[in-house]
Amino acid sequence: MAIEYFTEDIDFCLQDQPKTTSWISSIIQSNNQMLGELSYIFCSDDYLLQINKDHLSHDYYTDIITFDNSEEEGIIESDIFISVDRVKENAQTQNASFELELHRVMIHGILHLLGFSDKTPAEQKLMREKEDACLSLLKN
Repeated sequence: MAIEYFTEDIDFCLQDQPKTTSWISSIIQSNNQMLGELSYIFCSDDYLLQINKDHLSHDYYTDIITFDNSEEEGIIESDIFISVDRVKENAQTQNASFELELHRVMIHGILHLLGFSDKTPAEQKLMREKEDACLSLLKN
């Protein structure tokens, strides 16, 4: 149905929104799911830290928090909060471009909604492989 992009407490604009929207939609469809309402909310480290504390009782910085709002099996609905500060730092640490790391984090949230986990080393490896496969589709 719709993917929307918002910001909280920062000045940020996602580049090439139509291409990104099409890419995310195609990943969801290729996993035999339907797109419902999906919101990406780009924010600061401090904003996401407060969400982490308030909703998950975690007192640490993170790059993404995904809230699964799906009420029906097979329909992806979510609010996905992304710290632009953390993505920038991760990009430097990983020696990657900001855009690449941002897209990796964005699709990471989708993969969680599609049922992929990253709790164990084996799951983390599979998650990274799935992220890489999805990212390769964006380049085309």
